[in-house]
Amino acid sequence: MKKLLLSAMVFTALASCKDDDKMNNQDINYTKLPQEFPFSKLATVNGVDVINGGFGSGAAAHPTRKGEFYVITDRGPNTDYLNGKKFPAPNFTPTIMHFKINAEGNIEIIKYIKLKNPSGQPITGLPNPAGMGSTGETAYDVSGNVLGTDNYGLDSESIVAAADGTFWVSDEYGPHIVHYNADGVELERISPIGVNTGPRKLPAVLAKRRANRGMEGLCITPDGKTLVGTIQSTMYVPTKALATNTTLTRIVTFDIATGQTRQYLYKQNGGASDSVCDITAISSTEFLVIERDGNFGSLGGTKKVYRINIAGASDVNGTDISAVDGLKINNKALEQSTWDEITNAGIKPVSKILAVDLVAKLGYEHDKFEGIVYLGNNKIAVFNDDDFGILDDGNGNPKAKILPKTGKVDKGTMYVVDIQ
Repeated sequence: MKKLLLSAMVFTALASCKDDDKMNNQDINYTKLPQEFPFSKLATVNGVDVINGGFGSGAAAHPTRKGEFYVITDRGPNTDYLNGKKFPAPNFTPTIMHFKINAEGNIEIIKYIKLKNPSGQPITGLPNPAGMGSTGETAYDVSGNVLGTDNYGLDSESIVAAADGTFWVSDEYGPHIVHYNADGVELERISPIGVNTGPRKLPAVLAKRRANRGMEGLCITPDGKTLVGTIQSTMYVPTKALATNTTLTRIVTFDIATGQTRQYLYKQNGGASDSVCDITAISSTEFLVIERDGNFGSLGGTKKVYRINIAGASDVNGTDISAVDGLKINNKALEQSTWDEITNAGIKPVSKILAVDLVAKLGYEHDKFEGIVYLGNNKIAVFNDDDFGILDDGNGNPKAKILPKTGKVDKGTMYVVDIQ
């Protein structure tokens, strides 16, 4: 009888927790969104203000507290210059912002977490040196002087907030998946075979990502066991000239406990200039993925979310993950192969259906739709990368990033949207 009574009490407590969870979700007031994040000025270059923003390159929900979120910056403000980038604020540290939607429905910042190397020193967004994940890019200051590299530098693009309070961050350099503790100190850096950062590895082929188009998205399955990352665009496998299938990109999974990886093919709707950005989990096999181009929404840009499923897709990891060109069919890399050739080889990409078109639904105006969080009940939170309020003027110098619809400087903004 005591056992039955105890079981009933446990069941009641669990049911109560679930009811509380449901109530907490319902109680979050999203009606005051969209809202911009608060900003300060980071620097002024040639009369152009660089805002201390960038939050929205990736996003994640707090693992247990409803209405709390994390957003992350990328490597920092930069402009194209020669064979690399100018960094107007070269000491900028990629940063996580923890915030909540408060009782009034407004964005309230809880804290900022700067990313740090294993010794606890703040990192920069400067490129990695050769052998550590270099993309071949050179970093310059605003005057065109060559800057150094950073062994622990990160072009961070997405974030996972784990149940144990730690973070996993995806990166476009290595590409790396980096594990940080709750204070932002690096615990582990997981990179493709051949990149000298640690013993646990990703498939070697992933090192053939294009510069600035590495691992753009990252999420974790609801059971907390598997990381799922998206490569932004078609990789240069085996070379830039031979990677002719410009709608093919890859999804990689990483079992946190065992280090086992899998790879799946993803067929983009757009071409080589389009991007597969952030990813968020619905279940262990079903996800929501961002596809976008580089245009402002009000100028005909594409900003869509697709519901994908990996359950029926083929694992293209192959038998040797140290193969630099990965799995081949007909003696050709997958990026060299047409979709017909891939289909004839018995390989199935992930399935996908449109979940929402943000331009059609919201008149979404931002160019870089890069952060997404599934809130449950067919509702998502979406975020944009504001590029710190600047664009390249075509000569390697910054100019203000102005939204054409409003005439205002672009700033990171949170929206909540219903999906199909």
